[in-house]
Amino acid sequence: MTTENDQLEKIRDMIKDVKFGMLTTVDENRQLSSRPLTSQQVDASGNIWFFISDEATFLNAVRQNPEVNASFSNVDDSLYVSISGRAQVLRNRQKAEELWNVMAKPWFPSGVDDPHLMLLKVQIHAAEYWDSGSSKMMQLFAMAKAAVTGEQPKNIGEHGVLQP
Repeated sequence: MTTENDQLEKIRDMIKDVKFGMLTTVDENRQLSSRPLTSQQVDASGNIWFFISDEATFLNAVRQNPEVNASFSNVDDSLYVSISGRAQVLRNRQKAEELWNVMAKPWFPSGVDDPHLMLLKVQIHAAEYWDSGSSKMMQLFAMAKAAVTGEQPKNIGEHGVLQP
């Protein structure tokens, strides 16, 4: 039996080495819009944390419609993860200090004291993933076999839905 913690741990394991994700929001015209963000952490409560600027153009979209999607991919490993959740924009110095790293400094030169530094917390509602788990050669072989036989490729990966 898979527990909520097991599912959250699986999500965390899948995206921990994929630092850049695409965050998709819905704007005031109900149009989808995406931008790359660097995830800082997936915490034990099922939240993904990002540093953002209070000048980011998508903040109004998040405030008007906090339902978002964050997608992560590692093409080399044939791993794709799509996470839906609810976003919240906040200032939290303690959390910013916990998450702070040198890679954020180019965007926030004054560190955690930067006046534009904010946090985006996305509470994970559900995740869907596709993970090949097999080498590129095995995937190509399965696809070539499918092309010759006319059958769909088999055993080329795992697909699942997680709801932590």
